Amino acid sequence: MAERKINAVTKQVLELGPTLAFFVIYLWIKEDTFTIAGTDYSGFIIAALVFVPILLLAMGILWALTGTISRMQVFTAFMVIFFGGLTAYFNDERFFKMKTSIVYGCLAALLGIGLLRGQSWLEYVIGDLLPMQREGWMILTRRLCAMFVALALANEFIWRTMSTDTWVKLETFAMPAALMAFLWWQIFALQRFLIEPEDDSKA
Repeated sequence: MAERKINAVTKQVLELGPTLAFFVIYLWIKEDTFTIAGTDYSGFIIAALVFVPILLLAMGILWALTGTISRMQVFTAFMVIFFGGLTAYFNDERFFKMKTSIVYGCLAALLGIGLLRGQSWLEYVIGDLLPMQREGWMILTRRLCAMFVALALANEFIWRTMSTDTWVKLETFAMPAALMAFLWWQIFALQRFLIEPEDDSKA
């Protein structure tokens, strides 16, 4: 099924809104303790659990509007549900924090497997959105694989050595911003490999 186009702002709100909602909810209740069925839960754990239905609702709306959900979104939702469940079951916020490391690690592993096979699986996923020569895709895939490894290691260092407040802020803003800046840098750095669309008017 072809993806239906929607307003770019609406799409950004649905994609980024759940993470920002988690950040706001955490700031609101971070000092509180909630007793559920005789067990005390921190504000962080409650915020993490509330994040799950918010994410699923946003994905449902996005699917209803566009008619499609990306593999990355499905994978992210699975990881959030799985590690959110572990966080609640063991009443341990470390599970939710390590989720980010595992997501980035899995992405790096997938790209790395493709590279070992002499392929760019990144091109397979988003090649239609960014026409580029195969050499450019291989370079971008290697660099993005390394970036995902760096983000996974950074997340491990942050949650193991810094406060929960610091982790939430860096997870919400710094890591996505670093990845976005890296991707924009790569687009400009790999300009020579981009394939320009043919101008039909010159035909």
